[in-house]
Amino acid sequence: MTALAAYALGGPAQAHADDTPGSGPVLDSAAGDARHPGVLYVKARSGSPITHITAHFFPSDSPEGTPEAGSTDAFTPPAGQLPDGAWSAPVQLPDLGVYRVTVDLQDASGATVTGLTSSSLLYYETVLTVPDLSVTPLAPDYLHQKVTITGTLLAEDPRHPETPDPAVGEDVDINTWHSILSARAGADGRFTVAVVPTEQNLFISAQPLPYAALPSALLLRSAVQQVTTVKAATRLSVSTHALNLRQGTSADVTGLAEIQTSAGWRPLPHTRVTYFARSPYGDFGVAEATTDSQGHYTLHVPTLNPAVVGEVMVGDGPFQQISSQPLSLHVAYTTYIGMGASLDEHSKVHIGGWVNYSDPRAHWPKNPTVTIEYSKDGRTGWKSASTVPIKLRYNKPNFSESFDRTFSAPSDGYWRARYNGNPDLASATTPAVHLRRYATRITGFNVFPEPIRKGGWFHLAGTLQYKSGTTWKSLLYGSPALYFRPRGAATYRFVCDLTTDRYGRITSHWEEATRDGTWAVAFNRQTGEHYLNSPVVSDYVDVR
Repeated sequence: MTALAAYALGGPAQAHADDTPGSGPVLDSAAGDARHPGVLYVKARSGSPITHITAHFFPSDSPEGTPEAGSTDAFTPPAGQLPDGAWSAPVQLPDLGVYRVTVDLQDASGATVTGLTSSSLLYYETVLTVPDLSVTPLAPDYLHQKVTITGTLLAEDPRHPETPDPAVGEDVDINTWHSILSARAGADGRFTVAVVPTEQNLFISAQPLPYAALPSALLLRSAVQQVTTVKAATRLSVSTHALNLRQGTSADVTGLAEIQTSAGWRPLPHTRVTYFARSPYGDFGVAEATTDSQGHYTLHVPTLNPAVVGEVMVGDGPFQQISSQPLSLHVAYTTYIGMGASLDEHSKVHIGGWVNYSDPRAHWPKNPTVTIEYSKDGRTGWKSASTVPIKLRYNKPNFSESFDRTFSAPSDGYWRARYNGNPDLASATTPAVHLRRYATRITGFNVFPEPIRKGGWFHLAGTLQYKSGTTWKSLLYGSPALYFRPRGAATYRFVCDLTTDRYGRITSHWEEATRDGTWAVAFNRQTGEHYLNSPVVSDYVDVR
């Protein structure tokens, strides 16, 4: 049992009797009080009023028969004779220590009971106490945050209660309910310690600590004093209330935080500003910043998590009320796109490609499309050439959807595919692809001699050229095709592929004249990857 626990009043006594009329006195308890170890409190009852009480004190470790160390019968009855009241009497003993207590009781009927042993011991010891704990202010505010705690640590000897001694150089624990502070008494027993609250409510008390000079002293905790901080109103501004960002990017939101004081609104320095996202699954932090000495802040907002509903909040600690501003963050998730393109000999461009996304929070819009764009130089002047629907086959992340289109196009230019995006998916554009084919022609085509006799042989002449920029140049070693359409026929038939020399001229080629008809040449069978089909040129031959 601890010293303080032993001082609880109301413990059972070793002798009992009922309190009906005619019955003898009964001892309920006899115990001291840690606050006043030089006083004994006795509770007793009887069928008649208690008229006299005597208490005897024996060292707790003494054997039976040991003379008493002292006694007292100067008991004062409880005020008003309350049934649950306790009689009290001062105790004067020569030595400090722990004492066993026996009590003699007498009531108005003359009934007497002696030697009733209390179950509680009397701890007749010096008390270490702080009777004058002072806490100021009890309502600190933003401009006056420091709380000062002072008091006097005294050693009160129950033999000399009127002259307590300062407990010089001894330690006291200051309990704020959230932390323990240490203080040491000075030459006059005085101590001072200061604290800045980190919570709105503090419950402050002083607890003396044991020390070697008084190892058996009773350590009396002071009364508790409550400190409640005053929270000042705050406010903040934000540079925007809505962010629309592409996945993987970030943006800065700036603003000013202020606090209201008795001198008006002033900047709120060195204070945390937090951007929270609200969701059905709970709130979570998106970004955080600290204001500078002038109350300005910059939030670096990433796109890891969207915040359809969010708030930027300020109000940190026990001196600031919370205030907020709405800020939504919409994220357009990354779209991936690829394209292949080719230009054929008829100057038709063939476009094919794919589009996909990977984030499961994204969704395709209804009827998504891709825009095919064209530029002459691949840097400026991009124009829409065709809008192509995306063929949705899977409609889920990580599965590519396709698009394709074929249409007539310029023979030289740059092409790219662009997904224009929607609220869920960011726009995406393929790298530009340069496609070019050179225009071709055959000049000076002639069949000679003519007219010609049947069975004779005629010769072909002409030059194959291609256009580079604005200049026509000879296309050497080309293979234009020779066609023949008999008189009266509707279509040409292929005859053979011709060749050109290093000057682009059709090399010597002879054909037998068999009947009237039109001979034609076109560069349209072996154009390769770089040339367009040429126009057809013809010459009618009269065979006689």
